[in-house]
Amino acid sequence: MADPNILNPHPPEFDRFLHASVGEDRNGYAVTVLSTLARLGLDPWIETAELVTLGRDGAQVRLGALLARFHDVPALVKDHGTVAQSLSQLLPEGQTSGSLKRAASTVTHGRPGTSGAIWAVLAIIFVLFQMLMGGGSGE
Repeated sequence: MADPNILNPHPPEFDRFLHASVGEDRNGYAVTVLSTLARLGLDPWIETAELVTLGRDGAQVRLGALLARFHDVPALVKDHGTVAQSLSQLLPEGQTSGSLKRAASTVTHGRPGTSGAIWAVLAIIFVLFQMLMGGGSGE
């Protein structure tokens, strides 16, 4: 039977954490944890999986350090510790899905996920197809 999460390979347990607000940016728009991590140049799902493996206290410290580096939300400058504490409570713990365990395992063991390999192969096939189609039309 096919994996039911094939179209959404990210653990659903991360959603509540990743979609939580960290505050408003200078333009008045709500900024989520997901966009914060992405703006810091991090993969939000990998970083969240790593935070989960650290436990609540370790995650709070790491998240506080990340939020301290993020300057798009002015309120975080003085309040990043409190925000990190409340956000760390949204991280999943206890019973977790298979996808969460796979994501955390990938982070701790350093092995890339198979979905990345699949996308890479598909991208190569697409490029080759484009080259074949483009090569014949230049006459």
